[in-house]
Amino acid sequence: MLRCCPPGPPGSSSLRRALPPAASAVRHRLRECAARIPEAGTVLDLLEKCPEHQKKGGFPVVVFEGLDATGKTTVTQSVKDTLNGILLTSPPPCISQWRTIFDDEPTPIKRAFYAAGNYILASEIAKASTQAPVIIDRYWHSTAAYTIATEINGEVQDLPPAHDEVYQWPEDLLKPDLVLLLTVDPEERVRRLQCRGLEKTKEEAELEANCLFRQRVEESYRRMVNPACQEVDASPSKEEVLKTVLQLIKKHCAI
Repeated sequence: MLRCCPPGPPGSSSLRRALPPAASAVRHRLRECAARIPEAGTVLDLLEKCPEHQKKGGFPVVVFEGLDATGKTTVTQSVKDTLNGILLTSPPPCISQWRTIFDDEPTPIKRAFYAAGNYILASEIAKASTQAPVIIDRYWHSTAAYTIATEINGEVQDLPPAHDEVYQWPEDLLKPDLVLLLTVDPEERVRRLQCRGLEKTKEEAELEANCLFRQRVEESYRRMVNPACQEVDASPSKEEVLKTVLQLIKKHCAI
């Protein structure tokens, strides 16, 4: 979903290959594998029905990003209730049941699936934002941050530099008004996960086993631009976090 751009530092070209540069490239990748993966054909059909260059309605669109167990589910539900808004998730429910299928596919196909989810979600955002404030649990920044962290090995300094094109929002994807990045310290995040008592996702197992991977994901989030992520410390009580989040929404959005 990243735009085509001039050659950058080592690693940038592979990242641009890992993330489709636009909706047209996403459709092309899904079309290539549809004969082998029937679900890819279904995702493609849904994507084809989405108008190009979606436009936002009159209500604000706020995205929440962050690692697992940073409080996204609790905060997004609370903000939705407080603002009488509409809560959307990525990937959208119409395709999320196929995540496990695509997670086992080669990287280009897997990334095309998640990229398609963002464009399908954009269609839902365009419609919902004409009716009420829209709150979103993950969007494009997650797709980009996890891809960058996966494709680049090593430490944070091995990531593309802060102003590299890989951190730019795609030109043909509906843009939110505000992106809030929820963060907690690693120990607190692990404690919250243990309290859940749920089976670990592949994503969470990698985050737990590989400290450098987690650091690359978080730093990639911080380097995103147009729009950038506003970081929120989600360690305090849920009431305090909600208060901080609502203040930011009021400051940056017309509510």
